[in-house]
Amino acid sequence: MEDALKRLAKTIATGRLKDRNKMERGLGRIQARHSQVNDLYEVAFRDTPDGVRLHWEMKQDRKVWRELREGAYMLRTNLQAGTAEELRSQYMQLTEAEASFRTLKSELYIRPLFHQLEPRVKAHVLVAFLGYALWVTLKQLLKRRATVLPQPSASGVHNAPPLSAMKAARVAIYDAKRRHCSADHHGYKICLRRITEPTAEQKALLQQLGFRLPEWFELNRKCSVDSAIA
Repeated sequence: MEDALKRLAKTIATGRLKDRNKMERGLGRIQARHSQVNDLYEVAFRDTPDGVRLHWEMKQDRKVWRELREGAYMLRTNLQAGTAEELRSQYMQLTEAEASFRTLKSELYIRPLFHQLEPRVKAHVLVAFLGYALWVTLKQLLKRRATVLPQPSASGVHNAPPLSAMKAARVAIYDAKRRHCSADHHGYKICLRRITEPTAEQKALLQQLGFRLPEWFELNRKCSVDSAIA
């Protein structure tokens, strides 16, 4: 902000800016651009023998106050709490509630449908609650499994960062439809079920959820013409 004030003051002092209204608009733009520190400065236009000049100085009391509160987390509330930690814990519940509504509207796509009948309203609330409960369960399961898996896992996949619930859903639904599938190989007398090789993301998801593919679904196993060993 000081650099911007110096440039404006120089423009005024050299006579390139003479209109008082334009000076004030220029100062307003500077204050709006640096609103976070604007309250630290006393700024004014003054009439001098050489013409209008821009003067500013830092408010020492505001500077001291800003330095004291830097890095501090302040809450003003009428809630009753024994300690600051308890008060902050109560306040953070609000952010959790906001996050849950955001999840319902974004990740789960459960938007208001403007029901008019009470049974339909209750049904919509129930579906939204069950969907969010499953979402939180999946999120906690992924987080907890990621902290207890060995290095590397039994499947040979090294531990990746824990997947988010949104990422896990995308891998399980969309990616699975495109890549991971099962198929029946029909022979003369037998029918064998085979599955394709999981992608790296699918392996990480299966690992973090603690799921293992059935052993009889051998990956990419070639069929033999001999039915005894097929």
